[in-house]
Amino acid sequence: MLKVGLELFGAAGPEAVRRVGARAPVFLDLKLHDIPNTVAGAVCALLPLRPAMLTVHAAGGAAMVEAAREAAESQSAERPVLLAVTVLTSLGAEALAETGVAGAPEEQVLRLARLALENGADGLVCSPREVAAIREAFGPAPLLVVPGVRPAGSAAGDQARTATPAEAVAAGADWIVLGRPLTGAPDPAAAAAAVAAGLPG
Repeated sequence: MLKVGLELFGAAGPEAVRRVGARAPVFLDLKLHDIPNTVAGAVCALLPLRPAMLTVHAAGGAAMVEAAREAAESQSAERPVLLAVTVLTSLGAEALAETGVAGAPEEQVLRLARLALENGADGLVCSPREVAAIREAFGPAPLLVVPGVRPAGSAAGDQARTATPAEAVAAGADWIVLGRPLTGAPDPAAAAAAVAAGLPG
């Protein structure tokens, strides 16, 4: 699966999704976060692009997640998998506290995970550090898409909560997201193949 995020969507818009989608299923990672009516409208506007997966922010609240799910089901027989972003992988405890959220990131991830899953999300976006806790709390059903994955020896960059690809998969990730470790590699295809070769199973 290929990810289209904010940078590419901002540069090339819906046409980017169409062109990428001609090669592989698209993970459309726009992290929608607004009032319920606006998010529902945005989901409806994106459905003709036929993304395989689409993200919203769980922090938008129960009504927003529910509105996104209802919108996804309103116009498409093959709706996208709706993923709720929990806590961005760039946020550690200190940065999270600066936003007014006390406690460890894992506590907030689990709170937002429950809210999202109870209101129509099919799965979650979380760091590899919370995968095991989510599996323990919610079992195998939620689809877990996991960024913040860094091959051994890779720079963490702005990511605060990371793990290796093998660690993320072993913890229970369904999909791992690899961006800069591939796009910044001299040979992205070789880098991807090396990651795949090191995964369990």
